[in-house]
Amino acid sequence: MAAVAVHQFAPCITCHAWSADRSMVAFCPNNSEVHIYKLSEDKWERAHILQKHDQIVSGIDWSARSNRIVTASHDRNSYVWNYEGSEWVPTLVILRLNRAALCVQWSPKENKFAVGSGAKTVCICYYEQENNWWVSKLIRKRHDSSVTSVAWHPNNILLATTSTDGKCRVFSTFIKGVDTRDSKGGSSSDSKFGEQILQLDLSFSWAFGVKWSPSGNTLAYVGHSSVIYFVDDVGPSPLAQNVAFRDLPLRDVLFISEKTVIGVGFDCNPMVFAADESGIWSFVRFLGERKTSSIGPKYGSQFSEAFGKLYGQSKHGMNNDGVDNSRQRGGVHENCITCIVPLGEAGSSTITRFSTSGLDGKVVIWDLESQQDLLEYL
Repeated sequence: MAAVAVHQFAPCITCHAWSADRSMVAFCPNNSEVHIYKLSEDKWERAHILQKHDQIVSGIDWSARSNRIVTASHDRNSYVWNYEGSEWVPTLVILRLNRAALCVQWSPKENKFAVGSGAKTVCICYYEQENNWWVSKLIRKRHDSSVTSVAWHPNNILLATTSTDGKCRVFSTFIKGVDTRDSKGGSSSDSKFGEQILQLDLSFSWAFGVKWSPSGNTLAYVGHSSVIYFVDDVGPSPLAQNVAFRDLPLRDVLFISEKTVIGVGFDCNPMVFAADESGIWSFVRFLGERKTSSIGPKYGSQFSEAFGKLYGQSKHGMNNDGVDNSRQRGGVHENCITCIVPLGEAGSSTITRFSTSGLDGKVVIWDLESQQDLLEYL
């Protein structure tokens, strides 16, 4: 099986992040604290508890080079934690939000981080040397609802966001004095801070879990209607396609190679999507145990799948058999998977190991090297 390690750290985990050497993991046990566990003699022991937030911590990211942790919470605040001596020291970041902070991510160069919020706003935070603190610039009046996820382009300038208004957007985050002109690429070379490069109105439901491919040429995000969207040639004339599936919706995605994506969500079992030589994306299989009901027709349109479900229910009657069958899918997680984190080196074009965490309180490490049928996609 692809799962090589399963750790039950808490009854429920909101989000998690790893240190650069993978010897420590930080996670939120669905409260206002962040617990840091350290691997010692093949055992995970709690080393630190970060206590500064007043409400649930909704986002954690651990920078690889600078060894800083950034957290975001429903209390509308964000903290940058620096390891000094033997303790983690917090620095408050003034976000100027009137709603909860929902997600956070360091930029590739780790000189900025982005915070998505329920205030229809994205905060781009950077360190101001003169005043020795973290300040934020806001991207306002672009989203019509809460910002559910953010993802940095490899060029450290472009930022993709998803929102519960169903749209995926790409913005320029160029900040004078922080970014350099040569770090920009493509059509964004003359863009200013907060300028909207692209708006994708492909989903008719909430949108989650946006990610860029390693090269930055492809964008993927998911809709709450059990659809995953892939966008190539992000720019004035993007090429978009979607893959609808009959299972429960996804919450987050991860590119493990230029043509392979792992999706996780309410189905409690990671799903593998891949593109063929012509660039057409399709569902490959579940990463955990295969479903017992996989004999049915191949994935098709949403209408045909919905009709099949309706026909099956009317034929066999409304009972709990469907629920039982869904539980026979197998898999390590027993509840919704909310977070997926790569375990490869930063900037690597191929990832064979990653971790997931969910509402069941488990952190699971997955290794694809043992999955022979998936190696052709890597």
